Amino acid sequence: MPALLPEELVKWQFVESKVKRVLQAYAFQEIRTPIVERTELFQRTIGQDTDVVAKEMYSFNDRKNQSLSLRPEATAGVIRAGIEHGLFYNQTQKLWSMGPMYRYERPQKGRYRQFHQINMEAFGYQGPQIDLEMILMTSRIWKALKVNAIELEINSLGTSTSRQAYRKVLVEYFSDHKSDLDEDSTKRLVSNPMRILDSKNPEMGNLISNAPNITDYLDTESEDHFATLTNSLEQHNISFQLNPRLVRGLDYYTKTVFEWTTDQLGSQATVCGGGRYDDLVKQLGGQDVCGVGCAIGFERLTELVEVLSKKEQNMQPKIYIVAVGDDTELHASLLAEKIRDTNEEYAVEINMDGGSFKQQFRKADKSGSELAIVIGEEEIQQGNLGFKPLMIDQEQTTIKEENLMQEINRFFTE
Repeated sequence: MPALLPEELVKWQFVESKVKRVLQAYAFQEIRTPIVERTELFQRTIGQDTDVVAKEMYSFNDRKNQSLSLRPEATAGVIRAGIEHGLFYNQTQKLWSMGPMYRYERPQKGRYRQFHQINMEAFGYQGPQIDLEMILMTSRIWKALKVNAIELEINSLGTSTSRQAYRKVLVEYFSDHKSDLDEDSTKRLVSNPMRILDSKNPEMGNLISNAPNITDYLDTESEDHFATLTNSLEQHNISFQLNPRLVRGLDYYTKTVFEWTTDQLGSQATVCGGGRYDDLVKQLGGQDVCGVGCAIGFERLTELVEVLSKKEQNMQPKIYIVAVGDDTELHASLLAEKIRDTNEEYAVEINMDGGSFKQQFRKADKSGSELAIVIGEEEIQQGNLGFKPLMIDQEQTTIKEENLMQEINRFFTE
């Protein structure tokens, strides 16, 4: 991914703060997992035949010839950590994490080899209520960020039993059209035929659209779960589109899967995706604990967010100290520390390169500061300071140094 420069980071931090506030409102707690994990962890969870494992992981051998990989997604690492530390034993957990992921693919706007995700995981909740809460929580994130051009697509993949029944039907269908399958789909016909439905090859569009629908092969448990979820979404006035071709790109999903998509980012339509993975903890050697989660692509989300003002960005109020004359730089430094000691919310920058008042005010304007404090030899002798707003048309005034914090607080609260 390209470097994040200070101006762009302001936007990222704004989005992060909004997202964290929503996560806290739903009682999710933060967890941080390693960037490097054993390769077998992702092979067991994501699936050997997925594009992620087969084509996109950054893997290497360490000095002990053990295969390690940079994490391509977060769920596997969260579950590994949860099992290791007993987080799932006779208890429920709501966890979130944020950080970089890595996949080897052709870089393009909204799709980078290093990308960032916000991940939300909930464990130990049996019914569809947690599926609903996950979707409501993401919907609230969009509202907090004023993101409107986004739509929800959902599907059910059923239990392992119903998936097996559907798998047989799907193999028969695609086997009858084997000559129309591309190379990847031919391989998946044997290993994981449902992944054919996730093909991005436009030449297979008609074949896939005519394939049998998984919703016609759901067992009673899966049907009831999905019906309760869709009815609850309607009661909450959450609009959604049923998409029987939605299977997600990872093998561990069961029952509910969903994606939030947009038409504002070109070909990279998915902003958030997730679903249930009721068998995954047990598959990795833990308790028989059900799970549900989703991940938000941070780069894509920030592309959708329009930050309208510095106040909305929740930036720290910034003050620039202009100091001209002998011994004024030391006085400026002492004054800056006094401001920081009194209120850490204020960002203070000091001119350190000398220059005339005119030159220093030019630097103050470029710094993005809202207020300049002016120190000269005469001001020091008289115990005064110059007080000059920078972003509004207002003349410089003189204040007593002892009243500085009172005047600064008044300026930034009016």
